[in-house]
Amino acid sequence: MAGPQGGPPSGTPQTRFSADGFWWWDGAEWRPAFSQDRLWRWTGQGWVPTRAAAPAGAGSGAGTAVGLTLGLVAAFVGILVLVSVLVIVILLTMGNQLANVFSNVVAALG
Repeated sequence: MAGPQGGPPSGTPQTRFSADGFWWWDGAEWRPAFSQDRLWRWTGQGWVPTRAAAPAGAGSGAGTAVGLTLGLVAAFVGILVLVSVLVIVILLTMGNQLANVFSNVVAALG
């Protein structure tokens, strides 16, 4: 008679992974599904690289570095301008009071 109907063929072992995907069952014991350095992953038939190479223009490289640098410089300049305007407004509105304080200090020391 023929073998059992349905299910996987008897010649190919079925690979079973744990719920978290970090282990696989080889029929006798659980084995790690990732290499110790996490650069390789077990698929059931062989080891493959964990991450595929990034496609060109995937947001990495010199363009991103230049954009980030320009953004940080612009933010720094913006903060300097904001603080300068705030100091000018405070000095214009409280200038007479500050002059009065300094004249009192000079009179007390002199």
